[in-house]
Amino acid sequence: MYLNEPIEMGFGVCRLDKRRSALVSEILIQEKVKVAITIPSMTSNQAYLVGVDVGTGSARAALVTSKGEVLQTCVKPIQTWNTQPNYYEQSSEDIWLAVCECVKNVTFGYAKEQIKGIGFDATCSLVVLDGEMQPLTVCPSSKDNEHNVILWMDHRAEDEARFINETRHKMLNYVGGSISLEMEVPKLLWLKRHLYNDVWVKVGAFFDLPDYLTFRATGVDLRSICSAVCKWNYDAENRKWSEDFFRAIGLVDDLCTDSWRLIGTHVSNPGSPIEGGLSEKAARQLGLHPGTAVASSMIDAHAGALALLGCEGPGGASDEASLTSKMAIICGTSSCHMSLTKQPVLAPGIWGPYKHAIIPDLYLNEAGQSATGVLIDYILQTHPCYEALLKEHGSNGKIYAFLYTFLDELAKRQGESSVHRLTIDLHVWPDFHGNRSPLADPNLKGMISGLTMTKDVQNLALIYLALMQALAYGTRHILEVLEASGREPITSILLCGGLSKNSLFVQTHADICSIPVLLPTEPEAVLLGSAMMGAFAAGIYDSLELAATGMGGSAKVIKPDMGDRNRDYHERKYRVFQRMYLDQRGYERIMKG
Repeated sequence: MYLNEPIEMGFGVCRLDKRRSALVSEILIQEKVKVAITIPSMTSNQAYLVGVDVGTGSARAALVTSKGEVLQTCVKPIQTWNTQPNYYEQSSEDIWLAVCECVKNVTFGYAKEQIKGIGFDATCSLVVLDGEMQPLTVCPSSKDNEHNVILWMDHRAEDEARFINETRHKMLNYVGGSISLEMEVPKLLWLKRHLYNDVWVKVGAFFDLPDYLTFRATGVDLRSICSAVCKWNYDAENRKWSEDFFRAIGLVDDLCTDSWRLIGTHVSNPGSPIEGGLSEKAARQLGLHPGTAVASSMIDAHAGALALLGCEGPGGASDEASLTSKMAIICGTSSCHMSLTKQPVLAPGIWGPYKHAIIPDLYLNEAGQSATGVLIDYILQTHPCYEALLKEHGSNGKIYAFLYTFLDELAKRQGESSVHRLTIDLHVWPDFHGNRSPLADPNLKGMISGLTMTKDVQNLALIYLALMQALAYGTRHILEVLEASGREPITSILLCGGLSKNSLFVQTHADICSIPVLLPTEPEAVLLGSAMMGAFAAGIYDSLELAATGMGGSAKVIKPDMGDRNRDYHERKYRVFQRMYLDQRGYERIMKG
């Protein structure tokens, strides 16, 4: 085993770097892991930051220098319960323990006084605590309080979201005109309607998961405007909760008491230092010094966007103009499309404009696709030839690399200059888990046109390609809606997350959207974004924007194929893509009246 390879130990998967102290070698020997490490002397005045990211299936931590170099990472899985269809639950205690193990690991062997700050990001999942600030169940089929987190992708609150949207309240303008059942307020309303006596009357606090992590770290009941405005319908323009909105949906009497204590009396900008820093208890659990600077949190995708938007593109160093000319796409289980503007842009089906959500005084528009990475895996794993390919190649990632090569060779055999033309008779509508943006319809279904009875590798490769194209057409649709709503054109796309390592996904986005795609040299953008918040909270940078540009690094540029033949093909296929949505609506009208 060599440096920067993942290693398995009792506390997760870790990536080592050359700065690890000799103590690491000792513990690896004890764990019977062979490792070759050259360890130079550590610079005594070096400042380090810790970034923590809690995703859908795991908790991660990274140790990062003040210049944005990610030295080492650690990941530990977290548990999810799928107790019934569309219900997904987690445990806040399980998540916190995983976070602690990851942080202790990446900081092991480093002087605690050199670790200046820590930032947290997480999925926008709902954490429910009782009056003693202990876990309180959200599961209707179990009284086990371990199930106290409603995961972001939980779709139990469909009726509640529909009810809220029927009010047509003006606050809905800031979520594209239609609230998503993946946001927190529909879930609050669901809890009141369905678990009133067992849960609702016992609640001591509701947290977005990122804010829960800072609460565990500091003991301070503080909320970030990032989560509040993006997922809780907070009025960021006037920096207050809207009594009128919560009255319209029947929650004002429950939530407005004690200065909105249950959902947040104090709301701060992301990255702002939290008074007192790490508490004594949390410092022991994390293996850090009490008082270490803790930043107000961000949602995971937003932390990734912060790092991506701060990345230096082909035009040179980032400034406010370049920050607002880019779109950041954080692509994992689902995809989030983020862009900043100086003035508010109201776009149908696209969330925002959210003021202060990432950078103070800039507006965020947030779009997304509900299923991307998980959908690609689904298409692969349900194909008849999957098991044979897995046996031959060993992992999904290696299968995808093989399929890309296979498609390239197939195109050459058929005399095509581009692999894209292989799907002339095969088309996919990718909303197998509903549409987040810009149609904002969770009830849409996936569609595939052009299926045959063949079940060989070529059949899978073509469906895989058609799906990649469909996801890129979805991104193009988002870009067009933003521009039609008055936004200045996006001139580049930055990608991070698992799919950014998929060459076909990357090149397809460049070709279909007709703009360059940038891949940061530091692939751990989400963890880097959290570390940027820690750097600002610790006073290493004077603003979050300076932390982003100072730590963002550079990027590799993937240019689009702008040939007339290729562009004409995608124009035609994009028309089919749009027609598939209209066809689905037509089928629905026929069947439902």
